[in-house]
Amino acid sequence: MEILYSFNGSVNSDLESVKTFLKNILEKLGTYIKDEEMFFDIRLILNELIVNGVIHGNKKNSDKKVFVNMTIDENNITINVRDEGEGIDYDFTSYDVDQMRCCGRGLVLVEALTDDLILKKNEIIAIKYL
Repeated sequence: MEILYSFNGSVNSDLESVKTFLKNILEKLGTYIKDEEMFFDIRLILNELIVNGVIHGNKKNSDKKVFVNMTIDENNITINVRDEGEGIDYDFTSYDVDQMRCCGRGLVLVEALTDDLILKKNEIIAIKYL
């Protein structure tokens, strides 16, 4: 499979830094993803996973980083986000939308927007088919 685009980077666990980091990633992605719905989905997935890594994984400790690896090939977009926290073991069936809780909502959104979602301790791999 030919890789059309690859990104490897990291950001300190500071929400202001995350804004700039995401903006730079999205500017580059815009040249590869022309479909507006797909671009919106990828933007939301990246935002939720990176912010979750900063807030929940690294506990906003600016000495810790969130690492992002993303590849686009002719079939998939694969987003790998890893933080320096202890990791999670999340049960998606436990989220009750009627409770209006914030905790877990981002992961539920990401799961809904991806075709495959793999949780491995402090690493999340989101795959979206093209």
